[in-house]
Amino acid sequence: MEPHELLHALQTQRLVAIVRGSDPDAALDTVLNLVRSGIRLVEVSLSGAEALGVIERARRALGDDALLGAGTVLTAEDARRAADAGAVYTVTPGVTEAVRASRAIGLPVLAGALTPTEVVAALAEGATAVKLFPAGSGGVELLRALRGPFPRVPFVPVGGIDDARARDLLAAGAVAVGVGSPLVGRAADGDATGLTERIAAFRALAEEAA
Repeated sequence: MEPHELLHALQTQRLVAIVRGSDPDAALDTVLNLVRSGIRLVEVSLSGAEALGVIERARRALGDDALLGAGTVLTAEDARRAADAGAVYTVTPGVTEAVRASRAIGLPVLAGALTPTEVVAALAEGATAVKLFPAGSGGVELLRALRGPFPRVPFVPVGGIDDARARDLLAAGAVAVGVGSPLVGRAADGDATGLTERIAAFRALAEEAA
């Protein structure tokens, strides 16, 4: 996946689903459910159980066109193994060695940053977009503040984002939002109660913002 392709996907889809779970089979089912329900950008966090295996099995099930990414990528080895498993982009919690390593092996990166200095560092390392993390309850104000000096940087707020905050952040200029438990719930741990309804709600929100 080329950087411009990831950026286009973020601009058009407006939503990245984040899957992190303790049950690899349930996590796989969750990924498949999300993608087949129309949420195209799915990040599988490497902090989940057997996450690389989940990515690999999801890639086999979904084919080459699925926009599967690896999250919580911290090291160059993480990036390499994620690419081998079938991830087409990486997501980091900060400006780690994984940003440069991902670019070196041809993967675009959503690099985590919170301060102006970190945003500059992420861009210098080749990040395609900046994961504003942790966005938290002050995300809208933080996003607006950072867009002042960085009006052309594509920001993707992540962390503590429910549907109301997602709507506000997209309206405030976020290119997309990354959403974990408010969307996925405990589906990746084996309890998919309410997942279908949450997928529909977040899809509707993203489509409104597109």
